[in-house]
Amino acid sequence: MVKRHYTKLLFEYLGLFPCVAILGARQSGKTSLLQELPEPWKRYDMEKMDDFNRISRDPDLFFRLNPGHAAIDESQLLPELFPALRVAIDSDRNRNGRFVLTGSSSPALLKSISESLAGRIAVIDLSPFTLAEAFEVEESDFYRLAGQTGKPCEIVDALAARLDVRQLHEYWHRGGYPEVWLKNNPRFSRIWMQNYLQTYINRDILRLFPGLNSSKYQLFVQMLANLSGQIINYSDIARALGVSQPTVRDYFQIADGSFVWRHIPPYEKNASKRIVKHPKGFLRDSGLLHFLLHLAGIDDLLTHPAMGHSWEAMVMENIIRGFCIAGSAFDYYYYRTAAGAEVDLVLEGEFGLLPVEVKYSNKTSGRDLRGITDFIAEYKCDFGVVVSNAERPALITGKLIEIPFAAL
Repeated sequence: MVKRHYTKLLFEYLGLFPCVAILGARQSGKTSLLQELPEPWKRYDMEKMDDFNRISRDPDLFFRLNPGHAAIDESQLLPELFPALRVAIDSDRNRNGRFVLTGSSSPALLKSISESLAGRIAVIDLSPFTLAEAFEVEESDFYRLAGQTGKPCEIVDALAARLDVRQLHEYWHRGGYPEVWLKNNPRFSRIWMQNYLQTYINRDILRLFPGLNSSKYQLFVQMLANLSGQIINYSDIARALGVSQPTVRDYFQIADGSFVWRHIPPYEKNASKRIVKHPKGFLRDSGLLHFLLHLAGIDDLLTHPAMGHSWEAMVMENIIRGFCIAGSAFDYYYYRTAAGAEVDLVLEGEFGLLPVEVKYSNKTSGRDLRGITDFIAEYKCDFGVVVSNAERPALITGKLIEIPFAAL
């Protein structure tokens, strides 16, 4: 079993909060992470009838019998669980590390976390494997250093590429779903992706949204492959699907809430220029994207029109995951002016404001970096980052670092 880098964060949160929720897409490794919990922890799987009946019969009594060290998998299947959990936590409010929940997308689950369990619970957004997890190396020091120092030269000196370019491309094409890596079989990967999508639409989504038009939503999911990395125009998508704009917005919320799509809003704070205000987004897993695009191998990917958007999305998703694993509190955006100046990813959090530009090439020109350079100057950022396929980290200017993706 591949060691997940989220394990450290899980135990840190258990030391600080009575309850921890692990949220993420189906088959992203939530159940496997629960196996890291030692004795005397007990795990209950709500997809098993015995466990479901044991808890649903009387949730208050269940928590009286199990006042701690109880992990409940797929907790979204029993909304009645959360009021009882709040009562159980409040009965011994100062005791931490008592419960762990896991869950996929569910409006009731998210509402319960934000309302019933506010202040009592910490949330981990668990994603499929990062690049580092897939090849079983440590996460980069970049995610720690970015929040500790505003000196670009110190970051450059501390980083080095630890994987080769072939490993990067293998991860890019395959994506990060654990089953794909553990089986390591291209035929299995294609069959698994096909079944994953069928289960996602026909079981998970229809169970959560029984009134949903499944055929329209399935077509929408197929469209996401061509929309990944693009600025989203809801009216154009509504016309293509033959549905209303509000329905399309609902579809995007479902896709984002079920962890297959990442919604990226525009950064428009204190802007002195006209800003494009449409959102962007991308499929979170590059392997799922390439399956939907019918790209059988890396050669197909490198010649496909979506190649650039795919690379950018994969790198940005790994950066977001890296900061999540580090336990950083942050928001993410993209930046684009009406004149066309653009920054691929803008992170704003406890580390300040960090613009990131993603390039596939191993050399970058000054003209390619005009957007991020102007952004750094306008918003007075400590530094910005260009992620590329360069051989080693380097200072481009006093406030702009080039970092190989292999060093992240």
